[in-house]
Amino acid sequence: MNNVVKHVQLNRALLLGAGAVLITGCASLQGGSQPEPVAEIQPGYLQGYLSETELPNSLALLPSAPVKGSAAFQLDQSIAQEKLAVRGTPRWMLAAQDADLSFPNAAGTFSCAVGAPISQEQTPHLYQLLRRTLTDAGLATYSAKNHYNRARPFMMNNEPTCSPQDEAELRHDGSYPSGHTSIGWSWALVLAELAPERADEILARGLAFGESRNVCNVHWHSDVVQGRIVATATVARLHADADFQSDMAAAKAELAFVKAQSLPPVRDCAAESAALAH
Repeated sequence: MNNVVKHVQLNRALLLGAGAVLITGCASLQGGSQPEPVAEIQPGYLQGYLSETELPNSLALLPSAPVKGSAAFQLDQSIAQEKLAVRGTPRWMLAAQDADLSFPNAAGTFSCAVGAPISQEQTPHLYQLLRRTLTDAGLATYSAKNHYNRARPFMMNNEPTCSPQDEAELRHDGSYPSGHTSIGWSWALVLAELAPERADEILARGLAFGESRNVCNVHWHSDVVQGRIVATATVARLHADADFQSDMAAAKAELAFVKAQSLPPVRDCAAESAALAH
């Protein structure tokens, strides 16, 4: 979860919103409706919905990280070796794009799967919802990450990654479980609820988003699998939060509105589909 570590500095001070500034969303297409202002915990990253004590405890939820010599680690190594063959292909390039959790790039990740634009200008409530859940889903991985401090694949196989600019930070950020996967699968679960008629496409894209971490040579297979568990626990907890429920209702109405206008996704869906089919 290199971008979250690099830009957010995941720690208790940020959970409390130290040094926060306020931002507001742009007017939506629905009569100027705007999301309520939310504090930034770091430039570009919003305060999540959950407090530190409300976050799922990934260390308690997950099995121990696979150790060298185990069958699970042998499977991890086998899949990591297999994914090296994808280097330089369109799938590799998509994985590099998936690695970038900054907005507005990340907002477009599920645009093709949803079949509609997702942007600050056209869907400001949904845009902010994705930004806030990113923080919750990412932070929820850290009790296990910090405990196991697992070395990443590129540190062991000495092969390139799809995000070389992040490798220095990744070396000091535990691999198990995958923070990117937790974030991407959380988004998939949320969006599948908002647009149930596109649930299959959305969940498939969520699975591929996690798999991108294997393609990038920055996470083991088991990191990705367990990242989805953390995501599921996070989204379940979010549904007990009144602010999250309110924002989901606003995002659902907003998404229905832009879909009714037949507005196109913000990404090249033919190129994405071809990359995912590689």
